[in-house]
Amino acid sequence: MNVTTGSQLGPYQVEDLIGKGGMGEVYRAHDTRLDRDVALKVLAPSLPATEEHYARFAREARTGALINHPNIVTVYDVGSHDGTPFVVSELLQGETLRARLKDGALKIDLALHFARQVTDGLVAAHQLGVVHRDLKPENIFIAQGERVKILDFGLAKCRQQAIELLQNPSASTRPGTLMGTVGYMSPEQIRGKELDERSDLFSLGVILYEMLSGNPPFHGDSAIETLGAILKDEAPGLRPGHDVPPELERVIRHCLEKDREARFQSARDLLFNLDLAASAPRGARPRRRAEFRPSMSAILASLLRLI
Repeated sequence: MNVTTGSQLGPYQVEDLIGKGGMGEVYRAHDTRLDRDVALKVLAPSLPATEEHYARFAREARTGALINHPNIVTVYDVGSHDGTPFVVSELLQGETLRARLKDGALKIDLALHFARQVTDGLVAAHQLGVVHRDLKPENIFIAQGERVKILDFGLAKCRQQAIELLQNPSASTRPGTLMGTVGYMSPEQIRGKELDERSDLFSLGVILYEMLSGNPPFHGDSAIETLGAILKDEAPGLRPGHDVPPELERVIRHCLEKDREARFQSARDLLFNLDLAASAPRGARPRRRAEFRPSMSAILASLLRLI
């Protein structure tokens, strides 16, 4: 079915196109049953209607519906109409983090505010055994009131899916398959290893670095060069020209460790350290505090004058 303005998919009246990506198109639609506006996502017309694409749509719906958290987009429904699968979620007003970054780096407090919300959402997802596997600025939405929503769990994998993969080794998400977005993938993701929560923390470290500098830490003239940089290169320093507190830079570098055993081991650990970095004193400190204290000889001289 070719979805256009005015189309009807089940109880959903399609109104207008509000976004598109490699996998799908998102429309504003009206739920005629509950009398509310929603976001309706369908497969991109250019994609073949394969079992793999249908499975990804179903996976996104199941995973999104599994997690109830203010920093994760709420999935309302999933279905199919005349052979067209669709996912229905809350309709958000705002812009993606990618759009927000078009003018360059964000202020430190705002970047921390966004990073903390993403991490809070990951805590909830990871507690349920859900790994996003495709965190990037395009999948982070800034809604009204600077509220962050994590989008697109189409590549996510949860515990039940891990069991299914063991039972069906031919599944497309098995270890050894490269899935994700170049520039935001963890080293173990590039190597096709089985992923866990720490892969999301690496991706979030890349995003936080980009929010503070205006550029991702790893990039090359081609996708292969970018992947090579993630595997081998250290991220350039942030402080020169960006005024990033050293405490915060240490947090970012801990996220960007090549060896996941050396990273933060949980989103909750990262959240704690982001809070510590946010509460650390800002600005220049006095270089020699002793200059503001009287010397011992001056103290003795003052005491002698009082005798």
